[in-house]
Amino acid sequence: MARRRFRSNQRHEPNTERSFQEYVLSTPAPQTSRTELLRLVRGGEDTFLELKVKLSNSEKIAQEIVALANTGGGVIVFGVSDQLRIEGVDDPESVQDELVRICRDDIQPSLIPFIDRIAFDSGRRVVALDIDGKRRPYRTREGRFYVRIGSEKREATREELSALLDESRPLRYENVSALGATMEDIDEALLWSFVREFEGDAFDEASTNGYPTKLVLERDLLLTAGVAGEPVPTVAGLLLFGRDERVAELLPRANVVATRFAGDSIQAPVIERVQLTGNLFTLFESTQRFIARYCDLWDARPRSFAGTESADSPVAARANYQRGALVEAVANMLVHRDLALRDQATRLQIFDRTLELINPRRSLGFSPVAQKAIRYGVPQQLNPQLHAIFKNAAYGLQLGNGGLPVLLRNARQFSGRKAEVVAFNDEFRLRMFGV
Repeated sequence: MARRRFRSNQRHEPNTERSFQEYVLSTPAPQTSRTELLRLVRGGEDTFLELKVKLSNSEKIAQEIVALANTGGGVIVFGVSDQLRIEGVDDPESVQDELVRICRDDIQPSLIPFIDRIAFDSGRRVVALDIDGKRRPYRTREGRFYVRIGSEKREATREELSALLDESRPLRYENVSALGATMEDIDEALLWSFVREFEGDAFDEASTNGYPTKLVLERDLLLTAGVAGEPVPTVAGLLLFGRDERVAELLPRANVVATRFAGDSIQAPVIERVQLTGNLFTLFESTQRFIARYCDLWDARPRSFAGTESADSPVAARANYQRGALVEAVANMLVHRDLALRDQATRLQIFDRTLELINPRRSLGFSPVAQKAIRYGVPQQLNPQLHAIFKNAAYGLQLGNGGLPVLLRNARQFSGRKAEVVAFNDEFRLRMFGV
């Protein structure tokens, strides 16, 4: 690895980025030679280099790593004194293990460490930790942000933290252009039924400019992306307001596969399986119709259910569910999909006694803590812009409020059983129990 890039006045980022899979599963990362290390150390500490004799305080090392990562990256060398003498470390393997733990557990978001162990003819060994700040801002486990100025670290000021947060705002998949889409693919009736709810308040141009579809999508709703100087609908724009047939053609990953099984597992015979297509408005309504075809929905649990199965009945009775919980479940399924995943399908599976809604959701970065937090209503939104418009009453759907916490409460009070929420293998699953 060409460490000299940390020595220049102008920091140059590499053109390509090593992924975790490339680092772990394919070719090994380039090793730092003794010559490179000596050249790096010779100039002493600066903004991108920290020298440590040993690893003795994990908390302070975490702060040093955060400071370097927030300043664009750098190197920490263990086994070198402030006088630039190679002292070595006694157990480089344990230093490496502790650095891996710090980068994984004590820094948020976690860092993938690139660590080299270099041996000298004298028998002394040093450890070099290469830090890449691609996902800044980083913070310690205590929630403190650090930056590095010269050879010293300090906590970031409010202005510096604001600049880091502005820089870190990612371009989400919902904001990229829908490949092949044009303004002609927008269902203007659906778009203007939404916009006219704001006429006289947010929207007041219909009287002078007619109904400027392109202008509203581009300037008012931020649902376009520039391609060759011409605005085209984003993924969110097409999903929300696209014509049904064009959404199915351009974004097949948005389809929902709905299946009714004649039993309580996916090994049971299939009664009906359909692929639901269209924009989000159409998908929501068609998904609700499919559920109503095989389940009974109630606003409150009745004293008794008509048509319950008898012990000798060959046919299972229709399962009963709380209406509001299912409405919220379907809405969450549609707006919180990980649209960047191509091979994972969104699925609705109805069994005799249960119902499952399965969404693509990258497991990487969706920690067990985040899975717990969403049960308390702490949002973990992948598509915030799409979610805001879909949940708005002006979009025209009759949706509830309260999110997942209210869904779980209503489902439990109705059926007497707690709904199951799990995330694994790049999928998010919600299982609800019927009565």
